[in-house]
Amino acid sequence: MSKLFTFWNFIRRYKYLVAIAIFLLIIGVLDENSFYVRYQRQVEIGNLKREIDKYQEEYDTETEQLHALENDPATVERIARERYLMKRANEDLFVFSHDD
Repeated sequence: MSKLFTFWNFIRRYKYLVAIAIFLLIIGVLDENSFYVRYQRQVEIGNLKREIDKYQEEYDTETEQLHALENDPATVERIARERYLMKRANEDLFVFSHDD
């Protein structure tokens, strides 16, 4: 019983300090919007923004290629030669492969 009485006297004497400590514990760790959770969310937001930038850059590149394919016959011919190994009737085609 004396330990309980001693503990109660400590809490009574330092009630503001105890209240602030409990408040910081709740705000810092236990709450669903705690500092730790907010930090994790900020890291996730940063990762998602980098991913958005990557996909936006990819989208811009693909849009430029699509525009070139729609408007430039030389680009269509170049793509057909590079990707699909197409050739003209009077040409020979040599394909080099990298075997590692």
